[in-house]
Amino acid sequence: MSTQADDSDFEVGRVSDLDDELTAELFRSSFQPSPRNAGVTHRWRDMSSAQSVNVWESLFDWVRWFVATYQLTTSVVPDCWWRHSEIVAELYALQRAEAASFTSDDSGFGPLAFHERLPHGVERLRTHTRTAGCVGLQSHKEPVMRMVPAEPDFEDWKLGTHQTRS
Repeated sequence: MSTQADDSDFEVGRVSDLDDELTAELFRSSFQPSPRNAGVTHRWRDMSSAQSVNVWESLFDWVRWFVATYQLTTSVVPDCWWRHSEIVAELYALQRAEAASFTSDDSGFGPLAFHERLPHGVERLRTHTRTAGCVGLQSHKEPVMRMVPAEPDFEDWKLGTHQTRS
């Protein structure tokens, strides 16, 4: 048995056909459309009534699972979460991210990526809940809707150039 390696086994810059095939296999999914089975993500303001019923039911079930699984307190997700659009938006984003992390074409990093982002989502939920004010009251506080007024000056302003160009 020889202890010296044959120089031909370690030629720098030489790529075998097997290496080419391995590389191609690793990156093949990047160049082919992948079938997603995580469902469709909807924009809340564009949903029909029929779509919103299904999305609300799915989100409600998911939030119950999410709160129980991660043992989240009412300072993160208040009992009246569904009455606060900013909390709903955050929870829906987390639901969709969690669902996307378990698609059939995921290589296994999806769940890890979801958990790496989860603390940021929980912190945003905590901030939204604190701003909503429902936790300290131990009851729901109706959010005040703010609408940006239509300014007549805006029509003229939007026609101008507001960026410097080189």
